[in-house]
Amino acid sequence: MNPSESKMLVLGALAGVAGVSLAVMCYKGFTSRRRNSYAGFHLNRTNEDSRDVMFVDSPVLSEGQSEVLERLEALIQCVSDLKKEMKALKSAMPKLQEQVREELTVHEEGHRASPLHRTTPTRRKRVAHASAAARSEGRSSEEAESEGGYMTAYTDSDEEELSDAEEGDDEEPANKLAVFLNKIDSLHHGTQSEKQEGLSILLEQKEKFGQVSEILWRLVRAYCDVHDISSTLQERKNYAENGMKIGEEVVSLNPGCADSHRWYAIACGLMAEYDTIQNRIKNGYLFKDHVTKSIELKPQDPSSYYLLGRWCYRVAQLTWIERKVATTLFGEPPSATVEEALNYFLKAEEIHPTYSKANYIYLAQCYRDIGQMEKAAQMCEAASTMDNACKEDEEAEKDLPNLCRAVGL
Repeated sequence: MNPSESKMLVLGALAGVAGVSLAVMCYKGFTSRRRNSYAGFHLNRTNEDSRDVMFVDSPVLSEGQSEVLERLEALIQCVSDLKKEMKALKSAMPKLQEQVREELTVHEEGHRASPLHRTTPTRRKRVAHASAAARSEGRSSEEAESEGGYMTAYTDSDEEELSDAEEGDDEEPANKLAVFLNKIDSLHHGTQSEKQEGLSILLEQKEKFGQVSEILWRLVRAYCDVHDISSTLQERKNYAENGMKIGEEVVSLNPGCADSHRWYAIACGLMAEYDTIQNRIKNGYLFKDHVTKSIELKPQDPSSYYLLGRWCYRVAQLTWIERKVATTLFGEPPSATVEEALNYFLKAEEIHPTYSKANYIYLAQCYRDIGQMEKAAQMCEAASTMDNACKEDEEAEKDLPNLCRAVGL
């Protein structure tokens, strides 16, 4: 039973007793005037009914008066029983509050034990605050606890929504970064103007996201993209230098990222075009080391095998002067064979059939150099059917006419 409902019941009962008591007083006055005239029932001082036989010398009561007296007797008995119940109820009132409190406690503990219910310190503080506020406003502890229980049920959903919102706040930076990276990747595969835009956005947002390897290696890639579409020699050199600088930074920041090593290697390869022979050979060593590391970290990436095959092929084509310089500066020149280059180009094709037009042209050159003209012709025919997907394809295509004539096409 609700504590407030219990109080209303007690007050109603007391009001009823007051009304019945008034009727009893009237009856006692009635009986006091006739006590010497007839035998009847009256209440003693303890309000308990007592049957006293009184001999009177007055006439016998009529049938109607006897019926009224019998009803009054029954009424008095009811009032007596009601008073006894009221006494018991009064004595039980102090215990009632404790019982209600215990029931609420048991219910709350059972609710907390449910695996679907989440209780947080914030929620308990709100309930305690609500109870304290209720007591300060003059409400009973039961009312405060009842309202506290309602607030707990109400704020459960609030706290769940707040928790979801906090999780959303935690996830928001990651989501923003993912959206940003997707946009940059899309611009990388776009037109020349979109590649320029990608570099500009990366430079603007670099400070916002901080030292994030996913940002930095894409910045190296963007420098390489813009290098390929720049019109002046100085611009290309500047982009290659900047890309190599950022690449060195990102491989130190996250040495376990394959893309960081791959794009740093590409930047080193671009810079070799503008340096002295000494630096070109030095950058060549860096190129090979980081492409090899990229393959170790990401062995199913065809682009790394293509890059390593291209390095091997060019090393195999080094001039006598370049080998002498490398021997003087580094003790021994880099070594590689056409067969090694061929194997790497074939690996790229195995992982990704029709990987690129440039890869087919390099395969044709390798087959030509080792005397397998039939296979070289097949690679030339395959390359002729493909469109140029990048500037590298365009550069490789320049060798295709002479290569076709060399293999008899």
